[in-house]
Amino acid sequence: MQQKTVTMAATKNVALVAHDNKKQDLVAWCKKHQQDLAPHTLFGTGTTGAIIEQETGLPVRKLISGPLGGDQQIGALITEGKIDFLIFFWDPFEPLPHDPDVKALLRIAAVWNIPVACNHSSADVMVASTLFRGSFDRKVPDYESYLKARLASA
Repeated sequence: MQQKTVTMAATKNVALVAHDNKKQDLVAWCKKHQQDLAPHTLFGTGTTGAIIEQETGLPVRKLISGPLGGDQQIGALITEGKIDFLIFFWDPFEPLPHDPDVKALLRIAAVWNIPVACNHSSADVMVASTLFRGSFDRKVPDYESYLKARLASA
């Protein structure tokens, strides 16, 4: 598939997601990086977003709860170009029923070339990057060209 370049603005849209066993870890991380996160627009699945907002004072645009489709809402926002970074503290020891949700969200992030952090260390590196605070170019699938080519060959 052809790709196009999009320029990421200095102010990012950051999705914050965490499994139940990782919610307090993500809250602690958000508290640690409150100044780094404050200039950006934060999105969160329902419960996670509410807890982060309540415990840090950071405004979070809350979607529905993950098990009810919040992960898919984040994925849809990624495909629409409305999420720039994904911080997803997922629990590798979580029972298998959540595995398809994790794989689907990580797959969409990979397809659309979204930076992903899955734990404290990778999230620390992400926010320490000058790319988190500044603008930069990112390659994304050129879906419109793909559709035009598909329709022309049909």
